[in-house]
Amino acid sequence: MTQFTGDPWLAQVGLILGALLLGYLVEKVLVRWLHWLARKTQTRWDDLVVNSIRGMTVVWFAILGIWGAITLQGTTPLLQQIVVRTIPSLLVVSLVIVGMRLAAGAVEQFAKARSDIIPSSTLVTNLARLLVAILGFFIILQNLDVRITPLLTALGVGGLAVALALQDTLGNLFAGVQIILSRQVRPHDYVRLESGEEGYVEDVKSRNTTIRTFPNQNLVIVPNSTLSSSIVTNFSLPRRNLWIQIGVGVSYDSDLEHVEEVTLDVAREVLSSVEGGVASADPKVRYNSFGDSSIDFGVQLFVSEFTDQFVIRHEFIKRLHARYAAEDIEIPFPIRTVHMQPHTPENGVVGPPPLPTPDR
Repeated sequence: MTQFTGDPWLAQVGLILGALLLGYLVEKVLVRWLHWLARKTQTRWDDLVVNSIRGMTVVWFAILGIWGAITLQGTTPLLQQIVVRTIPSLLVVSLVIVGMRLAAGAVEQFAKARSDIIPSSTLVTNLARLLVAILGFFIILQNLDVRITPLLTALGVGGLAVALALQDTLGNLFAGVQIILSRQVRPHDYVRLESGEEGYVEDVKSRNTTIRTFPNQNLVIVPNSTLSSSIVTNFSLPRRNLWIQIGVGVSYDSDLEHVEEVTLDVAREVLSSVEGGVASADPKVRYNSFGDSSIDFGVQLFVSEFTDQFVIRHEFIKRLHARYAAEDIEIPFPIRTVHMQPHTPENGVVGPPPLPTPDR
């Protein structure tokens, strides 16, 4: 039976397995301890760094174990040459993975802090990952002594054919970039498309934009090219606060000065007591028309954002109805007066034929 110390293959396998075990222990103990320390600080950047190296310590110790294994006596020159050429590429790949995580996390952190510059969306973070991956790809090619210039030429020629084959996909990708850069449609904005769909913008991805409807909470998937070429009403720009108008009608016998005073009193009460109302903006009453059975006017209220208007409308109508009843202000029903002319041969009005007389 071959002894462990006399067989280089067993020694190499044992060294690699030992490195994997040590990397696993470091991942479970040291990295977990770093996670605990990062959570104690107020900044989120240290959490980002620790999360970026998650799982990589095992890979790095495995690479170290493989490197140590080929240094043992008995390793063939061919195997040493293969490992020497492969190990740096594996190390670069692991560092690229860490860099992709750092880039995506940094973009998300910066977007949260400065949403006026970079909107938080999947497309932006994916582009950051892609740039790091491309950079790592060229570093690996350079490490393998692959000439990059002919490769770029081949990619340029083949890129035209790929662009024609993926015309719709690339069109949606560039439309998504245009949507983000224009900042006319941002995540968390409430928008309405010309086709009728409306809701909160959830995310802008490479192919489509997702919109969460209100109040159904369903997702509407809109291709980026369709969104960029559509007429879009953004209720969150230039500000999220907006005026809403509620139509009201009162009887012609009403004292309009008193009606205006009572209505404004109810409107101020609703804006100051109901969540979503902006009490600092004074409500307005504007009479606008003489209706068929009422004098019509609109009440303008200032709300925090688009979806707040529904509960404001609900409370205002309910409280205004009760207040009008207490103040004896009449909200009339629609009334139509119909004049009927009697049926006579002289006026030429054609009426229904007389009922037949029953036989006796």
